[in-house]
Amino acid sequence: MPQVRYFAGAAEAAGLEAESLPGASVGELFAAMTARHPALADVLPRCSVLVGGVRTADHGVALADDQQVDVLPPFAGG
Repeated sequence: MPQVRYFAGAAEAAGLEAESLPGASVGELFAAMTARHPALADVLPRCSVLVGGVRTADHGVALADDQQVDVLPPFAGG
């Protein structure tokens, strides 16, 4: 299963910083995330998603069984 790491507001909405979830694509993974953590439904549309360290907005991107996926909401600061 892909390994998901949540950061900042995404971690707060999920209630944890990391977990393994099923999903053969980014879209399937998002569906699994929101099914398990409904509060993520409001956060995910604003998040950047990195698959193996590469940013993607394509929900059709295929995921390997051990793929690392990072969910990063927008944040201010500097």
